[in-house]
Amino acid sequence: MIYALDVFGTFVFALSGAFRAIKHELDLLGVLVLAVATGVGGGMIRDLLLGTTPPMVFRNESYLAICVAGGLLVFLAAGRLAPLWDWVMVADAVGLGAFAAIGAQKGAAGGLGGFGIVMMAAMTATGGGVVRDILVMEIPAVLRTDFYASAAILGGACFVAVRAAGAPEQVQLFTCLTVTLVLRLLAMRFGLSLPRIKGLAPRPGEGDAEDGKG
Repeated sequence: MIYALDVFGTFVFALSGAFRAIKHELDLLGVLVLAVATGVGGGMIRDLLLGTTPPMVFRNESYLAICVAGGLLVFLAAGRLAPLWDWVMVADAVGLGAFAAIGAQKGAAGGLGGFGIVMMAAMTATGGGVVRDILVMEIPAVLRTDFYASAAILGGACFVAVRAAGAPEQVQLFTCLTVTLVLRLLAMRFGLSLPRIKGLAPRPGEGDAEDGKG
């Protein structure tokens, strides 16, 4: 079950990375790079933090093949897939839940405490998207918009709570996946996001400059 979830999450994340490349009008190589970075970036960061080297993606190259397949699919059929974007986002939400559950399970297997498990859930679920956004010189979306990383964090926290209660591993995984997925879908449906402070940034032309200097 874990492998099936991992494969599905990798594929849909690769699709989202490839679509971001299309948005920036990158060439084929750029599409494939963003597809791979988004699909396996979070897992690579998690494995490195846990001391699992080389990362799983280099020990099981089927993950790279899955990312390349997703990138090629978007590159060749972007026009046909664009109208299905809402469904791609639903699949992305499922992938978010799957990666959060896998990250939490890997953290628990690595002997981490509750905080570490939650961080592994969030890192696995969002790390690839952060790498993707940095590559196209954008502020990572998880830091500025939407209820995305927060859903993975809360899902990881539920994993820790269920684990502390002595539930079987399958229940722990299902709980994390379900909580993350439901929260993400609710955020998409109702436009939920965390509060943020507005109006403090200087307006264009304002700042420390005086008399044309600075």
